Amino acid sequence: MIYGYIRVSTDGQTVENQKIAIRKFCRYRRLYHIQWISETISGTKKPEKRKLGKLLENVQENDTIVITELSRLGRSLMMIIDVLQKLLEKKVKVIAIKEGYELGDNIQSKVLAFAFGLSAEIERTLLSERTKQGLDRARKAGKQIGRKKGQKPHFYKLTPYRYMIRRYLKEGRSKLSIARELGVTWCTLDRFIKEHLYDKPPKPLSECPKRHGHPTVLERNWFKKHGYFQQ
Repeated sequence: MIYGYIRVSTDGQTVENQKIAIRKFCRYRRLYHIQWISETISGTKKPEKRKLGKLLENVQENDTIVITELSRLGRSLMMIIDVLQKLLEKKVKVIAIKEGYELGDNIQSKVLAFAFGLSAEIERTLLSERTKQGLDRARKAGKQIGRKKGQKPHFYKLTPYRYMIRRYLKEGRSKLSIARELGVTWCTLDRFIKEHLYDKPPKPLSECPKRHGHPTVLERNWFKKHGYFQQ
């Protein structure tokens, strides 16, 4: 299968120039029946959030992806290398027209993969060094780095879902089902409910004021409404 991948960053840009270049190249190389994949999205977005991510999943061995230039795969060198590495592992040929690269199962591809990997390692090292230098300058300037000792964060993983969790609890859903839907463990959800969901930690239902034996259904509803929860 021959894939022609086209990406532009804004709606003001046109995909026609890339399409013409790919079609002309494929005609010259006698590559026919091109399946076009076109999208308008920034190259800073991860491949998983683009059509490129689905392409990476669907391509098979001996398929060919034709692009006008490597920058269509991503904005950063690290992202481009990651995409190329996945394609090479699947034995998919990648052709970048402007750079003249044909990455596949050949010596040139292995040399380029080594060069890309070395460049990525250098970039990671330089980024780490710049980060350390920036933190050192901030500390010398008297700035606080990170949270103070004993200070708790104001934002947790489940914070964006606090209103949803409250609604689910009022509807009578179990904590286990809520935890599964949010992709967390029961313990994580239970700790968030007790420590951060309410202004004051809710009291166990066993501590609810009661007159005769266990509270009735109406009393239970009243207790839940006023911040009590069932253990």
